[in-house]
Amino acid sequence: MDELELLKKDWQKGTEYKSYDNSEIYPMLHKKSSSIVKMLFHISLAEMAFWILLTTVPFFISDNYRERFNTSYENPWFVAISVFGFLVIFLFVYLLFKAHKSISVTDSAKKLMESILRTRKIIKYYVLYNLVMIFISIPLSLIFEFNENKEFHDQIEAFDSTQMILLYAITFLVTGVFVLVIWGFYRLLYGILLKRLNRNYNEIKKLEI
Repeated sequence: MDELELLKKDWQKGTEYKSYDNSEIYPMLHKKSSSIVKMLFHISLAEMAFWILLTTVPFFISDNYRERFNTSYENPWFVAISVFGFLVIFLFVYLLFKAHKSISVTDSAKKLMESILRTRKIIKYYVLYNLVMIFISIPLSLIFEFNENKEFHDQIEAFDSTQMILLYAITFLVTGVFVLVIWGFYRLLYGILLKRLNRNYNEIKKLEI
């Protein structure tokens, strides 16, 4: 249990800590909020490193992956989507870095609240972006394979209507499972810290009343 929670419990018991005022509570909330956003920033750096390694390591250790990788990047749409995806990650990291700096230097409760709200929005939009990209990437990957992989193209062309319906159903199911798994991952990864940040926001709001 952190010092703020212990202090609140002591207030309720009516001990000598009753003399603590807003000017003493605010620095605690400020420090906690800054630490949480800093942790979110470090997590985002780790996530960026993970995606870069996931893309580059197989390129150097697998000839088959390298061949498919080179073939994929002959398609301008694939290149555009990949570049856009990495730009979004870099932008997300940069915005979280700015949010941390903003919280670190502010002495105003109002500005701290604004920074907390901005951080929550950054995380929310980033998670939403990833879920949308996963939702569309699996069908797009199948379309790409259909256009670029002759063996896969011929197999799909030979499907009857029942097999095509089954393919659509499996694609929809796999996409849904991936979206749920990633949503659960982000909920676990960022959700706990965002709840703490939201709790700090509510405490600061009370101090402003």
